[in-house]
Amino acid sequence: MTAEPTIASLRAAAAGCTACPLYQDATQTVFGEGPEGARVILVGEQPGDTEDPAGHPFVGPAGKLRCLAEVRIDRSRTYLTNVVKHFKWVPRGPRRIRSKPGAVEIGACFPWLDAEIAAVTPRIIVALGARRRRRRCSEKRSA
Repeated sequence: MTAEPTIASLRAAAAGCTACPLYQDATQTVFGEGPEGARVILVGEQPGDTEDPAGHPFVGPAGKLRCLAEVRIDRSRTYLTNVVKHFKWVPRGPRRIRSKPGAVEIGACFPWLDAEIAAVTPRIIVALGARRRRRRCSEKRSA
């Protein structure tokens, strides 16, 4: 990495990343996008099945981020990225099913996230998490 990396130089460098085995089954590296001067960075866990072939973060079902408009955050003025830059998946028939990245993948990709944050210099960093399905009372296991 260069002394003062830009998002463009980081994206180009990350395109050839082989720091963990995920690159072998992914279509491509899905690097962050948005203005370098963004005040807000939204950080997801990893690209999904839609983002992997598209090569863009937050374009799949989970990335619609309708809530941004509700709280008046302009997506075009926000930097969007993921901790892990390749889609981790397992085959299930013809489908690719998302698999949670482990410590090795997160550790391998974390320098990219650090560099993105240094290049963008945001005021706010928002770590997004997976939404868990809550059980209804009738679904709870009886003791």
